[in-house]
Amino acid sequence: MRLATYNIEWFSNLFTDANKPDPSEEWSGRWNITRAAQLTALKSVFHAMDADAVMVIEAPDQSPSRNCTQALERFAEWAGLRTTKAVTGFESHTQQEIALLFDPTVLSAQHDPRESEAAPRFDKKFKRDLDVDDRPETVVWSKPPCELALTTARGTALRLIGVHAKSKAPHGARNDADAMRLSIANRRKQHAQCLWLRARLDADLAAGEDMIVLGDFNDGPGLDQFEELFGRSGVEIVLGADGAHPLYDPNALLPLRPGAAQASSARFYNRQTKRYFNALIDFVMVSQRLRPLTTWRILHPFDDPACFDDADLRDALLLASDHFPVVVEIDI
Repeated sequence: MRLATYNIEWFSNLFTDANKPDPSEEWSGRWNITRAAQLTALKSVFHAMDADAVMVIEAPDQSPSRNCTQALERFAEWAGLRTTKAVTGFESHTQQEIALLFDPTVLSAQHDPRESEAAPRFDKKFKRDLDVDDRPETVVWSKPPCELALTTARGTALRLIGVHAKSKAPHGARNDADAMRLSIANRRKQHAQCLWLRARLDADLAAGEDMIVLGDFNDGPGLDQFEELFGRSGVEIVLGADGAHPLYDPNALLPLRPGAAQASSARFYNRQTKRYFNALIDFVMVSQRLRPLTTWRILHPFDDPACFDDADLRDALLLASDHFPVVVEIDI
């Protein structure tokens, strides 16, 4: 089975209020890219992935006037994809949902949120002392993880959690000092979300569940200077390498190995330096029983030779989003 996670920048902007794809010459949310151009690029990328299921990060809006599931299924119909069914979890507080688009002939999927004494459901609140003053703060997810129960055509059952963790970027900062304050505050929230997620994982993994955790963590080992302040990255917390039930993603471990070639899953433009920079913030983490059955690939337009050599696909990846799909093959 082939699974992918794909953060699609401003995907919601590509649909009408009737939840239909809008391949017009109006501007999309992406800089200097029309809706038609972005949709056409996405069509190419989805066909190149040919995944049995894609965890869509920043999926179309779910609200009283918009329907994420309907929009994704109509996108699949418009693009001629075999992933004709979609399932969502708890509604986001933003216009960026988390949803699974999947091929119903290969697997079934349903929203199946759980909780334990240590970790409430992702639509609730989590108490955690974020600033070591012995007074716990209340942590919430603006984009609650999408917790699903999957069954493959072979009858294999596993659990899938799609994640879009808190961004650490200091949006709205007025000066350098304000940027530092916001960065640290955002890092604390992202850190707490990852602790919450890890606590949920511990309960299911201890019960013997096969787990896949995938999405955009807005973080990674060695990604920024604040990691020294907090001791470890949010990604390392979720991986749980020092615990009884670790998860595994080979790309997440590369920054911890001196001299290792670094992977990247996103490409952003820095307006101050007027240069692009790469980041590894998208992951597919699997539990230990799935590890020997899994292979990983990031469809990066420059780092993956097959993507680079295919000029049409390379251009489509650059037009479609500022993130690139992380794809795994799992023999289940």
